[in-house]
Amino acid sequence: MNSERPPRRALVTGVSSGIGAAIAERLLQDGWLVEGMSRSAPSIDHPNLRFTPADLMAPESVAEALAALSPIDALVHAAGVMRVGKLGELAEDGARAMWRLHVEASTQLVEHVVPRMPDGDGRIVLIGSRTARGAAGRSQYAATKAAMVGLARSWALELAPRGITVNVVAPGATDTPMLKDPNRTGLPPKLPPLGRFIKPEEVAALTAFLLSDAAAAITGQQILVCGGASL
Repeated sequence: MNSERPPRRALVTGVSSGIGAAIAERLLQDGWLVEGMSRSAPSIDHPNLRFTPADLMAPESVAEALAALSPIDALVHAAGVMRVGKLGELAEDGARAMWRLHVEASTQLVEHVVPRMPDGDGRIVLIGSRTARGAAGRSQYAATKAAMVGLARSWALELAPRGITVNVVAPGATDTPMLKDPNRTGLPPKLPPLGRFIKPEEVAALTAFLLSDAAAAITGQQILVCGGASL
C-alpha cells in the first residue's frame, strides 16, 4: 500500500517578479504544485507551475481567476505596490491602490480559498513589510501593511480551531524591482545594519518554512526579515 503524501498545492500571487517569483521557485523546488497569479506571465518554466493571469487591482478579474481554481492547501499573497509621499504630498490614488492590493485583495483571496482549505494542513502567508511599524514618508503604505497584520491575527484566531495557520512575513528593503520604482524618488531605501538589502530568496525560505508541517504551531505572527533594521 502506497501511503506517500500527494503533492500539495499553493496559490502564489505576484509571481511575475520579485518576492512572488522567488517564493514560487522555492515551492517548486520543494515539490509543491504552484498556481501562479499576476498580471504578467512569470519567466519560470516548470511543469508544476500553472499560471492564471489576473489583475489583482480589479475585483472582477480576481473573481474570474479564482472561479477556475482547484482547491489549494496554501495561499501566499506576495503581490505588492508602494507609493510614497510626505505630509502635504499624499496622493489619494496611491492610497486607494495600496489599500486595494494589500487589504481588499487579501480579503477576497482568503474568503474564496478558506472554505475548501484542508483542516490541519491549511496555510496562509501574507507578505507584509517592516514599514508597518511606521516610517517617515511612507505613512499610507505603512497603514495598509499594518492592516494586513490586523487581518492575519484576526483570521488566525478564527481558523485556529481548524488547524489552519495565518502569518505575515515582513521584509525590510528587499532587492527587487520595487526598490528602483521611480514612484519612490526622493525617499530612497536605507541599507540595514547588515550592510546589504534582503534577498528575495531569504523571504522565500521563511515563507516555505511557514507552509511546512514543522510550522504547524506558528500562527498569528508577524515575522521580520530586515537585516537588523528594526533594532
